[in-house]
Amino acid sequence: MNYNFSKKVSELKPSVIREILKFTGMPGIIPFAAGNPAAEAFPTAAVEEISAKILRERPIDALQYSITEGYPKLRETVRNLMKKQDSVKDFDDVIITSGAQQVMNLSTQALCNEGDTIICESPSFIGSLNAFRSFNVKLRGVPLESDGMNLEELERALKEEPKARFIYVIANFQNPSGVTTSLEKRKAIYELAKRYKVLIVEDNPYGETRFEGEALPNIKSMDTDGIVIYAGSFSKVISPGLRVGYAIAPKEVIAKLTVCKQVSDVHTGIFGQLIVDSFVNDYDFDAHIAKIKEIYGRKSRLMMQALDTKCPALRYNKIQGGLFIWCDLPSGINMLDFAKEAVEKSVAVVPGNAFLMSENEPCNSIRLNFSTPSDEQIVSGVDILSGLLS
Repeated sequence: MNYNFSKKVSELKPSVIREILKFTGMPGIIPFAAGNPAAEAFPTAAVEEISAKILRERPIDALQYSITEGYPKLRETVRNLMKKQDSVKDFDDVIITSGAQQVMNLSTQALCNEGDTIICESPSFIGSLNAFRSFNVKLRGVPLESDGMNLEELERALKEEPKARFIYVIANFQNPSGVTTSLEKRKAIYELAKRYKVLIVEDNPYGETRFEGEALPNIKSMDTDGIVIYAGSFSKVISPGLRVGYAIAPKEVIAKLTVCKQVSDVHTGIFGQLIVDSFVNDYDFDAHIAKIKEIYGRKSRLMMQALDTKCPALRYNKIQGGLFIWCDLPSGINMLDFAKEAVEKSVAVVPGNAFLMSENEPCNSIRLNFSTPSDEQIVSGVDILSGLLS
């Protein structure tokens, strides 16, 4: 049987990260290619208590269908959390999604026609890029500098792409680069979007992981014109397996995202929503966030110290949060060959071209993750990479 797939699907390729993650789960593999929260960061005891209480006191609420917009109490909890960051405006509404990545899927579905353009940081998160590609849109990459997008190139893209629908930005501890967009550039990106009449999708899954430096205001906090869709998530601070994220956007936009979600998955799992809402409100959420920051601060410093000592030829920018370190290989070393040799030596890393608008673009970088491997694996894994560079 010859299967004729749709044009949208036939040109999609499996996620490079997901393919490499197959190796990550194999015995003996050091998972620098992963992006999972640290095992010690999960509030397992609290989730067990909450789950038992929910199933004991309100089992039908947890197991029945729910409304597409999300559990009303959790939506209010999100509002309260984001009001502290001035990131909910009077014209905004909230929808609970199945992880933050669903916000990219729903936003593209609601806003883009085939052939429209989405402007992205380059490199950018492969999961979002594949979500965009599934709608047959054009991806226009803007080079990422140490403090965010190159503004001249961003404006050039806006001028040259009349069918641009939104700018996709991960302003805090960007995946994969670890770059944090400066306050000056956050303001400039907003003003350019306003001038050229395009929206911004601000993806912020890592903002609560900052372990050094002062927090910067979200681009959404600057949104006086209703042009920012903010994507947040509880995956990195509670559990990715619960699949609870959210979008904050003008009411008219949320209404369209809701219609799209109704035909996608009806609603986000209500049991997970109930767990998240209880954990945030009934437990010491601030103390839990502080614990997560301590864990990732320690593990990131361990990896950076190991890289500095054993792999000085690898160039990278120091990070202040997030889960990833983006490393440039020395000239003369083929990145794909290096990644293949690393896997053969039991260290899985992600080839940098996986995060570009086209995998055929030249790239000599790799992404390393420090949250998933143990401390011992971080040290031994860097030792192995050092051997490959010598």
